[in-house]
Amino acid sequence: MNLTISHTGDVSLVHVGEARLMYPLLSEFAGSVAGLLAAGEKKVVIDLGGVNYVDSASIGCLMDLYRQATAAGGMLKLAGVQKRVETMLTMTGAQNFLEIHPDQASAVRSFGG
Repeated sequence: MNLTISHTGDVSLVHVGEARLMYPLLSEFAGSVAGLLAAGEKKVVIDLGGVNYVDSASIGCLMDLYRQATAAGGMLKLAGVQKRVETMLTMTGAQNFLEIHPDQASAVRSFGG
């Protein structure tokens, strides 16, 4: 899976470099993000700018990661969500939980301080 993890201050940036985020990539993706949370990272941004397709399993995975982040006292946000992916998030109600920002910079700024 094409996944890059970097940091800006105390924010972990996870850039997904795949056009389609779906099984069988979800295991590696979820493991990478869950690893950040387990390591104590509290502010995580998932950049989906290059992703133009997600399936229901991907949305379930994002919701699970959101729950893990919240349970650990952290926050998980999405950046660069393309219209088609945003439509899927809206149709499933996931956008009620997952905070969506137009790009990485605005997502990082949204954490404040």
